[in-house]
Amino acid sequence: MIFLSYTLNSSTPSYGNRNRFGIDKKSAITQGDVANDSTITTTVHIGTHLDMPYHFYENGQTISAYNADFFSFSNILFLEIRPEALVIKDELIRQLSLIDDLGYDLLLVKTGACAHRAEETYWSQNYGFHPDVYTVLTERFPSIRVFGFDTISVSSFQDRTIGREAHRRFLNPDHPVLLLEDMDLRCVDASSIFTSFIIAPLRIEHCDGIPCTVMATVV
Repeated sequence: MIFLSYTLNSSTPSYGNRNRFGIDKKSAITQGDVANDSTITTTVHIGTHLDMPYHFYENGQTISAYNADFFSFSNILFLEIRPEALVIKDELIRQLSLIDDLGYDLLLVKTGACAHRAEETYWSQNYGFHPDVYTVLTERFPSIRVFGFDTISVSSFQDRTIGREAHRRFLNPDHPVLLLEDMDLRCVDASSIFTSFIIAPLRIEHCDGIPCTVMATVV
């Protein structure tokens, strides 16, 4: 089993470089305290995380709406693409249009951005996805409930208007496809065969984003 999510640290990038993950040690053994005890300060939209419908809809679902089985997947559709622009549309829709639905429950898209996560362009010139991807995805693959990818957000920082509409489309409470952003897909590719896939969310009530650990068995 491998991790497909990143650890969190002070260097974790955030969308538009707006936020930082902070950890502060309140007591330290090296300072004579009995134990180490730390606090963290963070947005929930940093590192590998799920966007919940509540992120863009006041009546949208939060973590309490989903049972444990929701986060276990058995039929993964994995695609590698070469983005043609910062907002990915036709190059992904073309691939989706050629694939027969085999009961897929999770879509993963690798753009290659994960290889450049340490660079400023990862958050300042990030790939996003066009809202029309949602339309094709839900029409052709109605069982897919999560869309994961190796970019920092479904919204390109260079086209936030389209990005906001993409969020609204995917997170529509009537038929949401949860967004699993900022995945670590460096060690998987189109030849990978997934035999198990688990998203382990931090179960924060009434919250719009959920930090996650993602694990998979790949052969």
